[in-house]
Amino acid sequence: MELLDWIVLFVYFLMLLSIGLWAYFRVKDSADFYTAGGKLPWWLSGISHHVSGYSGAVFVAYAGIAYTHGFTLYVWWAFTVGLSTMIAAFYIAPRWSRLRIYAGIQSPTEYLLIRYNLPTQQLIAWTGTIIKIFDTGGKLAAIAVLLNVFSGTSIAFGILLVGLVSLVYITIGGLWADVWNDFGQFIVQLLAGLTMFVMILLKLDDGISGIVTMWDRLPSGNSDFFNDPYTITFALVMLVINFFSYSGGTWNLATRFISTSSGKMAKKAAILSSLLYFTWPLILLYPMFATPIFFENMADPTLSYGMMVLEFLPSGLVGLVLASLFANTLSMTASDSNTVSAVISRDILPVIFPSIKTYSKSQLLRLARITTLSFTILTILTALNSGYFGGVFGLIISWFAALLGPIAIPMILGLLPAFRKSDGRVAIISIVGGLLTFILLKVIPIASLSIEIGSPILVSFLLFVICGYFNKRKVPQKVNELHMNLGRIEKNQ
Repeated sequence: MELLDWIVLFVYFLMLLSIGLWAYFRVKDSADFYTAGGKLPWWLSGISHHVSGYSGAVFVAYAGIAYTHGFTLYVWWAFTVGLSTMIAAFYIAPRWSRLRIYAGIQSPTEYLLIRYNLPTQQLIAWTGTIIKIFDTGGKLAAIAVLLNVFSGTSIAFGILLVGLVSLVYITIGGLWADVWNDFGQFIVQLLAGLTMFVMILLKLDDGISGIVTMWDRLPSGNSDFFNDPYTITFALVMLVINFFSYSGGTWNLATRFISTSSGKMAKKAAILSSLLYFTWPLILLYPMFATPIFFENMADPTLSYGMMVLEFLPSGLVGLVLASLFANTLSMTASDSNTVSAVISRDILPVIFPSIKTYSKSQLLRLARITTLSFTILTILTALNSGYFGGVFGLIISWFAALLGPIAIPMILGLLPAFRKSDGRVAIISIVGGLLTFILLKVIPIASLSIEIGSPILVSFLLFVICGYFNKRKVPQKVNELHMNLGRIEKNQ
């Protein structure tokens, strides 16, 4: 990287801190800090939901998959996310916003106390918080790898740099800072992604037809929809996981729906995010698919995107791309920190320290900032030790994807009246069954990636549905009232 690249990156960091400072004066209480006071516009919510699904991992772990296996990455990742989010737009997303209107929730796990009971809520809150430490740590490690490729700085320095910038602006600005950073990074990502797309087309010397002809020049199988181990079974598993993740099982994505003004606005936000997932990754991933043409037999494919940027972009644009990658990662890590902080301060700490329930608005806002700070520090420490968990891919796919399902099943299906007979006891059985399956597959490794990642969520789903079906206990009145009121709000809107 040259001086101009560093200047571009510095300007981006300055923009982030300016957004955080602006948001600081807009945040008056914890509702503003965590849910933007329920005033998030649908278009901003949709863009934020979309970009919060990206991170530096896309340009490290996923770039490595694009290099070795090709187009299948779009099929099992972007396409399944787009389809999952479109389904969620009609059945799940509006219910999150209505929950805020009905119950005044500020965290995704807050409603679980009404829907199930305190033990279930605490199990999901604690388990989900621990999982997000691993997931967010993996994202920090991913961007540090790219910074190492671009500038030669150490991995540890990169983790500390991105972690500290995230820590500062999200701690002072909350959700408003997060979503406006998402919008800014979306613009930066468009500029950087389109630039890389055009540069690769020019280098292929086939003009616009290179979009089609490139695939014949790639290694065998790289143009296929499914390329082992990323089979159709794996894609279906990821479709199920992504549905429960992008409809709100990944808490920061639920917050985007919670923070809209109505169920209709949440639905529009989810549709916008879905359409972006169907289209934009085709351009964004194109340079990654083309990499084997320019760099054959790379020893470490995860470095492929960074090498392409350094090879084909002039000074200044390298800094723009790196700013885009930082933006991708910061949008995810910051939103994770914000939402997990809400779960900790709203659902976990008041149970341990009941006096928190009597806190004033200013005290709750101070607590929100302290928990955000603490969570971010833990993710930085995890990133610094990511090698112990299988590296970036291990943290984000093998750990997060496999562990997400067991806690997301009760959260998402609990929103639907069809599963009202699945009570707190059933939810705990479902969660524990899924987690034990995950542990068993770690002790006894299975050759199939689909089985390793899909089994925990499948076991949890079956336990939740079957045990609920045979549950003879009477559905509590508070659960019936919850679903009835969510339906009533829908009709009034």
